[in-house]
Amino acid sequence: MREAKNTARAIVRIGYDGKVHKQFKGHNAKERFENEVRVLRLLEERGCNYVPRLLESDSEALTIVTTNCGSIVEHISTSRIKELFGELARDYGIRHDDPFPRNITYRHSDGRFCIIDFELATILDTPPQPTA
Repeated sequence: MREAKNTARAIVRIGYDGKVHKQFKGHNAKERFENEVRVLRLLEERGCNYVPRLLESDSEALTIVTTNCGSIVEHISTSRIKELFGELARDYGIRHDDPFPRNITYRHSDGRFCIIDFELATILDTPPQPTA
């Protein structure tokens, strides 16, 4: 595995199979773990296709394994950042609460910007239903 990030809040490693392994640590690690698991499950249930899919979670070790959403974005405009995080709130009822470029990836397979790292996110409400 290759270490992708090591901060006071988490260690993130990318496995040889491409899966992302995240271990929560530090202040409020259990609560942040539980929140990220809850939010990722809800986003999958609501059909959001530009966030990681939760593959495994271990509440004892405070670890999750997710799909990989591409590579970290180096350059992105402030207006595009606002648009991406606004879309998440508007369409899926999730406010990210850490809306910075470090939490945006680019998925080359379909040319889509994706959003990662939901440990601080807030569930706002039920998203609007599509009109027929």
